[in-house]
Amino acid sequence: MVVYKFKTPVSEEQIRKLKVNDTLYLTGTMVTARDEAHKRALDFHTDNKQLPINLEGLAVFHCGPIVKKENQKWTVVAAGPTTSSRMEPVQADFIKNFKVRIVIGKGGMGKKTVEAMKKYGAVYGAFTGGAAILAAKAIKQVTNVEWLDLGMPEALWILQVEDFGPLTVAIDTHGNNLFEAVQNKAETKKQKIYKKLSST
Repeated sequence: MVVYKFKTPVSEEQIRKLKVNDTLYLTGTMVTARDEAHKRALDFHTDNKQLPINLEGLAVFHCGPIVKKENQKWTVVAAGPTTSSRMEPVQADFIKNFKVRIVIGKGGMGKKTVEAMKKYGAVYGAFTGGAAILAAKAIKQVTNVEWLDLGMPEALWILQVEDFGPLTVAIDTHGNNLFEAVQNKAETKKQKIYKKLSST
């Protein structure tokens, strides 16, 4: 396990150095996006419309933050990760079209996303569920918010972060998937236990 500290925008070369179980801290620009923001971004791409921010080299955080506005200034109160499997149907195309380098969330992602990360150079950084306040502390500024008509959780929040993490690299550019490996290991142990019980 190696600890990395990256500043966005992150290059493909940097990302391809990472391996499953490495720890990552991020500084720079990070964008939140859930189901609706992913879909709208891909619709923009289909219609040849420019996104409000260039996502190449950035991190996209599966998160519906709680944000308050005081004196015309937004502040993130809590920023817990959303279950990433919700974005599985669109994540591969999102990586392909916008060249995001880091996807942050909880629970891992499926084979289609794993293949896209391997092909285009991106990783999945797992953030601990229930640590929404820890995440908020690393968010130093809300630079802007786009697509607020989708609602606060679904909007595109553009954030400046400092040492955001720790993120565990759970899917790397080599096709390794920590969630799948743990699941396979558990299944193997389960079968051994069943076999032992059936023989007693």
